[in-house]
Amino acid sequence: MRSVAANKIRLQKLRQEGMMTVMDGGEEDRFTKARERMLRWDLMGRDITDPDIIRVMWEVPREEFVPEQQKSQAYADNPLPIGMGQTISQPYIVALMTQQLRLNRQLEVLEIGTGSGYQTAILGKLVKKVYTIERVGELAASAQAVLSKLGITNVEFHVGDGSCGWPQERVFDRIIITAAVPRMPEPLIEQLKEGGTMVGPVGGGGFQQLVVCKKGPDGLTESVVCDCRFVRLFGKYGFEEA
Repeated sequence: MRSVAANKIRLQKLRQEGMMTVMDGGEEDRFTKARERMLRWDLMGRDITDPDIIRVMWEVPREEFVPEQQKSQAYADNPLPIGMGQTISQPYIVALMTQQLRLNRQLEVLEIGTGSGYQTAILGKLVKKVYTIERVGELAASAQAVLSKLGITNVEFHVGDGSCGWPQERVFDRIIITAAVPRMPEPLIEQLKEGGTMVGPVGGGGFQQLVVCKKGPDGLTESVVCDCRFVRLFGKYGFEEA
């Protein structure tokens, strides 16, 4: 009961701040209603409790990141194809992975697999800076254009093999892997700061496990959040292409 009451208060606060105003008809009205349904049932109705994540997932228009023929399903609680054999993850998984990272505005995050740029946008509104790697140049260019349109400027893009980590030598407070890996890639472990957190889907076959890794002085500790299903990350430290 407390959770339901808290969720209602959050929704009311968003409305009071002018962030949740339903328009009078038209496509914008349709997307607004769909976004509110997503927040109410798919995020707050489950186990997404971080108010900053809820706020940002209201602010970011998911319909901007999907192909025209998929826009009507932009807020459905399932992944959608975006071309090049890639998908945009379902809203709940985006929120869940983000929540596992425990973010704040002082952090720098490495994202492996830019894809549509939706997860990138969510991260960009929550942290100091995002570094994102995408192996498909067309997807990276499309994501960069959408983020620029939305005024999200604290993102640095790189086209290449994400399993090898960021091309320049540096370490990150958080790392998020948005495609399945057979195991946590060693270069990413090396680029994770001590005290940092990395989250990603691990395993082959049709399903994987969403794993959270925390790096301490004695190495990584891992915990499993849930089962999940992602496309594979191809690369030197990912899966081999057929």
